[in-house]
Amino acid sequence: MARISPATPQQWTPEMREFFDGFRTTVAADPQRAGKAGLNLVGTLARYPALAMPFLSFNAHLLSGTSLTDRQRELLVLRVASVRRSDYEWAQHVILAETAGMTKGEILRVADGPNAPEWSPLERSLLSAVDELLADGVVSELTWSALAEEFNTEQLMDMVFTVGCYSMLAMALRSFDVNPEPELAPYLPAVR
Repeated sequence: MARISPATPQQWTPEMREFFDGFRTTVAADPQRAGKAGLNLVGTLARYPALAMPFLSFNAHLLSGTSLTDRQRELLVLRVASVRRSDYEWAQHVILAETAGMTKGEILRVADGPNAPEWSPLERSLLSAVDELLADGVVSELTWSALAEEFNTEQLMDMVFTVGCYSMLAMALRSFDVNPEPELAPYLPAVR
């Protein structure tokens, strides 16, 4: 049972409904899959529209306005979801990772972290940055230097804010006990 029960779309304020329609249109990389899941999260956020709308506006930048590639973004988010043990976030972003072209093997390997075989040097650095940010609140000098060789200032900033946003969201999802919709079941982690 969720600690904060999600509001149904019929219970949302008209402003929240209009806002969410625009949000979903903005971030839907794959319109076919966009409607599959997410109502429990958005319904929970809809209990507090004054918080939900600014947060989702920020999140929309990370999903559709970021300077990172979709693959880079999903590597970051999946690693956050794995480390923070957020099954809901993991399942949602498996869908987005697949849309971004990641294979099932690559997606599963994210949980093994930066030292897993077959990551490119850049991908290894991205995954290391997640682990460092979550453990220490800062990207180490070594990892930052490796990323700065490949990324411009905007990409470096998007990387840090993506990890921060999705770490916060993972904490909220777990603390509010937001339950995955049935459509997410195939994307949930097999083992914890």
